[in-house]
Amino acid sequence: MEQSRIAVFASGQGSNFAALIEAQNAGRLGAGRIELLVSDRPEAPVTQRAADAGIPSLLLRPKEFASRELYEAEIVAELQRREIGLIVLAGYMRLITPTLLEPYAGRIINIHPSLLPAFAGKDAIGQALDYGVKLTGVTVHFVDGGMDTGPVIAQRTVSVEENDTLESLAERIHQVEYELYPEVVGAFADGRIELQGRHTTIRRK
Repeated sequence: MEQSRIAVFASGQGSNFAALIEAQNAGRLGAGRIELLVSDRPEAPVTQRAADAGIPSLLLRPKEFASRELYEAEIVAELQRREIGLIVLAGYMRLITPTLLEPYAGRIINIHPSLLPAFAGKDAIGQALDYGVKLTGVTVHFVDGGMDTGPVIAQRTVSVEENDTLESLAERIHQVEYELYPEVVGAFADGRIELQGRHTTIRRK
């Protein structure tokens, strides 16, 4: 597997996918090249983004498979055929099973709109507003078998303003995501990320 060969998994609009494509076109993904989009929702807008960018898609409906494991086995076969070395989750709304986790251990990353371990799971931005925190942010982390529980790779803070709404805070968080995720993906593709236990180091260029 080539760590520079990337598959992006997405289920929705694909705004982080678009940011990664833009970074790649601008030379900001290092050695990384996005080789494939994987989506569990063939009708999702992200699939059109991939088509517009000339990136192949693997579009599979999980309900058409007898189990989650069989669904993921089909994905793994395609990833291995394409020699994918890094899986980037970008709004992929499914928990991953060992069928995919085991062959790609330490090679699956995700982005989450909070400073993990705070506000894991769904509606992290709403959780932060409801709790009344003054700082939230963005976390890029490795994926393990839990819900947003993998080792942290990078984090960036976002201040919560007094009059913030869900929409206004989400907009600022998303802008940070669009900057941070390409940085981390590029570092991984260049072999500059080291993981020891739960501790991650990103070497400078």
